[in-house]
Amino acid sequence: MSDLVIKTIRVLLIDDHRSVLWGLEKLIDSQKPKMQVIGKFTSYADASSQLKELSPDIILLDLDLGTENGVDVIPHLSLLTKAKILVLTGSRDPVLQDRAIVAGAKGILHKENSAETILNAIERVHEGQLWMDQDRMGRIILELSRKKSMEENDPERQKILSLTAREQGVVKAVTTRAAATGIEVAKGLHIGESTLRNHLSSIYSKLELTSRLELWDFAHKHGLNKDNKKP
Repeated sequence: MSDLVIKTIRVLLIDDHRSVLWGLEKLIDSQKPKMQVIGKFTSYADASSQLKELSPDIILLDLDLGTENGVDVIPHLSLLTKAKILVLTGSRDPVLQDRAIVAGAKGILHKENSAETILNAIERVHEGQLWMDQDRMGRIILELSRKKSMEENDPERQKILSLTAREQGVVKAVTTRAAATGIEVAKGLHIGESTLRNHLSSIYSKLELTSRLELWDFAHKHGLNKDNKKP
């Protein structure tokens, strides 16, 4: 009968205080082989290039990273890794903490929490649970519901959603280069100029616009001229 294999929880730390990183590493590594630190960084910029190689299960993230905002960093981390993000913060601002959850964090820890609490939270979040109290859970659910309702009732959003993926590509191509001619845009899209005109006619109709100038203004206002924009 083979011995039971323990799958170690791989934890990555991002905090701009080296003393905090040192303490967390000592705490987490004391639990080997249950969990261990596989990387520690003082900024998202430093961590981002190594996330794929390190392949963490949990990212313990500070919200105050000096020149970086931890809340803004969370969506970027979610695009780069499947790791669950657990916030460890010294801030007592509930609005900031709620924003972190809405952005994608799976829980909130405070730096004054006990060692036992921090270790327990890492385990629970790794198992797929959320680490937050009932009051915060209720606020988050209400905020997400409100946000969804606003988006569903936003006529501009509905217009954007009516565009096909190809039409969104045309919008981006047309509004990225202000001086480009129709022929140049069509060539860049590998389509004929008449096909481009047909696409633009459909786009103008769906967005209730009448000219390329109006399309330019609409696209820049709603970010349709940028890559990977989701309305």
